[in-house]
Amino acid sequence: MQIYPCPFCGPRDETEFSFAGEAGNDRPEPAEKISDERWAQYLYTQDNPRGNSHEIWVHLTCDEVFVMERDTVTHEVIGTKSLRKEEAK
Repeated sequence: MQIYPCPFCGPRDETEFSFAGEAGNDRPEPAEKISDERWAQYLYTQDNPRGNSHEIWVHLTCDEVFVMERDTVTHEVIGTKSLRKEEAK
């Protein structure tokens, strides 16, 4: 069992979190003009880097979304950052 740091609630058990995707994998817009090939690439193609990775996570208990930087080899959490607009200054 791992402990992940929620930037809002502090350290919590990993079962309280859900992975939401790679940070920086922006949704292509406008959706009605995106080809099926580009849409499939957005949905199913990830970098899956070895080492440091920036990922979007949701803390299911407080329902907050944040970026977690972690090492995909050692599973060490390097840090977290809020995605709240008022905290993004």
